[in-house]
Amino acid sequence: MPTRQTLPPSISCVIPAYNEARSLGALVPEVLATLQTLSAQVELIIVDDGSRDDTLAVMHALCARYPQVSYLKLSRNFGKEPALTAGIDAAQGDVVILMDGDGQHPVSLVPDMLAQWRGGADVVYAVRRTREDQSSLQITLTAWFYKLVNLGNRVKIPPNAGDFRLMDRKVVEALKRLTERNRFMKGLYAWVGFNSTAIDYEPLPRTDGKSNFGLRGSLSLAFTGILAFSIAPLRALTITGFMLSMMALGYGLWVVGEYFITGIAVPGYATIVVGMMFFSGIQLLSIGILAEYVGRIYEEVKQRPNYLVSQRLGQGLPLQLPDQPLA
Repeated sequence: MPTRQTLPPSISCVIPAYNEARSLGALVPEVLATLQTLSAQVELIIVDDGSRDDTLAVMHALCARYPQVSYLKLSRNFGKEPALTAGIDAAQGDVVILMDGDGQHPVSLVPDMLAQWRGGADVVYAVRRTREDQSSLQITLTAWFYKLVNLGNRVKIPPNAGDFRLMDRKVVEALKRLTERNRFMKGLYAWVGFNSTAIDYEPLPRTDGKSNFGLRGSLSLAFTGILAFSIAPLRALTITGFMLSMMALGYGLWVVGEYFITGIAVPGYATIVVGMMFFSGIQLLSIGILAEYVGRIYEEVKQRPNYLVSQRLGQGLPLQLPDQPLA
């Protein structure tokens, strides 16, 4: 049986891109050069998530220059998670590397990742040392998110670990079996399991421009992650409902006891109004949380594809038949 130590693996690198035309011209040759020092069989897959800049023209030139480059243009902007899914589905290598298209993930870390893979790790994920490029609000919200999403969850998502990672072929095949529509890739990486190890890194400055993924996008993704990988909101509603029921029962017994013991008439117009407003708010909040879960169920049962590809360019690795993975 071929082993990881004796044979060089074929390598696929997936880079989702949205309006990164200015970055790709320098990033693609740099990544490709690093991959070719590690293996003779490499491919670099650029997934264009509905870019509105000159990404298509840039990729035409890059695909003509480098036969190892493959370009997938999605029919519209589906989001980073579906774009990553498209790249993972297209990747043919024994190992698959995921990177961002803004140049912040240091390609110099890839040889270290491959060394960890040769040592037996099925997944090597990169963990940020610092978040100096983010605001204090984003840092605080990120910390709260990981605490909440991991609360009472058997599948723990590593804090500060993003999409920058190397995965063995069997991990890729496992991810391809997960067809849910509301995708939170960091949770899916953790859910499939396998032997995983972390490696820390310091993000590089962006090659060009500003991030297309701001606070609003981060909050939306965090909300999807919590609803997709945690039932903590539903448990919080159950606990809140139980506590309020006990409080209401206790208050009712106290009011009845006071009436029969002291004979004081039950006052309380203000108490009734405030109580009604409070409990109405709790009910509306509960309905809203339940509606978010039901809405995601509705999205799942429609069984729409996660993405649509409108154009393909380049060669990449040839299509391979399923084979025995490197041990």
